[in-house]
Amino acid sequence: MKIAVGVATCGRKAILACMIDRLAAQTRRPDHLFLCPATDEDIDMERLQSAPFPVSIVSSQRGSCPQRNAIIDAAAGMDALIFFDDDFFPAANYLAETEALFEADKEIVVATGEVIRDGILGPGLTAEEADRAIEEDATPDPVPSIEAAHNAYGCNMIFRLQPILTNRVYFDEALPLYAWQEDVDLCRRLRPYGKIVRFNRLRGVHLGVKMGRTSGMRLGYSQVANPLYLVKKRSVSLQWALKLMGGNVASNIVGAVNPPAYIDRRGRLQGNIIAFGHLLSGSLDPKNINRM
Repeated sequence: MKIAVGVATCGRKAILACMIDRLAAQTRRPDHLFLCPATDEDIDMERLQSAPFPVSIVSSQRGSCPQRNAIIDAAAGMDALIFFDDDFFPAANYLAETEALFEADKEIVVATGEVIRDGILGPGLTAEEADRAIEEDATPDPVPSIEAAHNAYGCNMIFRLQPILTNRVYFDEALPLYAWQEDVDLCRRLRPYGKIVRFNRLRGVHLGVKMGRTSGMRLGYSQVANPLYLVKKRSVSLQWALKLMGGNVASNIVGAVNPPAYIDRRGRLQGNIIAFGHLLSGSLDPKNINRM
C-alpha cells in the first residue's frame, strides 16, 4: 500500500517538528508526508530537509477543513491517508498496523485508534510526558480488537482515499476555522461506502496543546451551531446533536463558576448564549464565528 500522512497545522511550529520526529521513528514509514500550514511561519523548513521520506507543502486558505481538503487532493495517488493532529504522537508501529488492517479488510473506509492519554481533557501534555505514556503503555501489542465506530477521532483518522475521491466526499468548508465536529461529519457521510472501525492496535497520545486553538467564545458558539448544522444536512441525528450540545453547555455552566486556567469556560458559555440567541432569531450559522 501507499500510505500518506497529512497534517493541517496552525501556530505550532515546535511541536510539529517533534511529531515529525515520531513519524521518522515509525517501523513502517509513510510513503509521503503532506503538510498544510495556515501560514509560512508554521513550518520548520530546515527540519523537513532531514526527514527520511518525501515531504510536500500544500497551500490553502486558513481553516481545518480547507487545509485538509487540500491535502486530500495532493495525496490523490495514495491508497490511504492518515490525518494526524500536529500534537498527536503515534506509537512506533502505528503505520505498520494501519497497513495490516487496511490490507486485511478492503471494506474498511475509515479507521481510528486508541488514545492512550488525551491532554485535551486537562492542561495538556509535554512531549516528554507523551513519550513516557507510550513507553509505559500496558498493552503495547494487545490482542487485536476491531470494533464498529460512529466516527474517527479527529487527532488520528485513517481514510481509504478511493471512496473519498470517487464520490467527492470532502470536509465541509462551511465549518470555518477550527471546524468543530468536522471529523464526525465526514465519517458519517462516508458510512455508505464502507466500514468505520476502531482498532486497538493503533495507539498514540494526543498532547492537547492549547496554543493555536480557537477562542473560548468561538468554540462555545460552534458547540451549538455546528451540531445543529450537521442535523440540518442529515449527517448526524438530532438525538446525537442534543446529547453533545447538552453535555457541553452543562459543563460550561458548571465550569464558569470556578474555571480552570486551561479552559475558557466563561468564554465558551458566552458563545453558547450568543448561539442560542441566533437560533431563536433564525440567524444561527457556523460561519458567524468569522465575525467574532
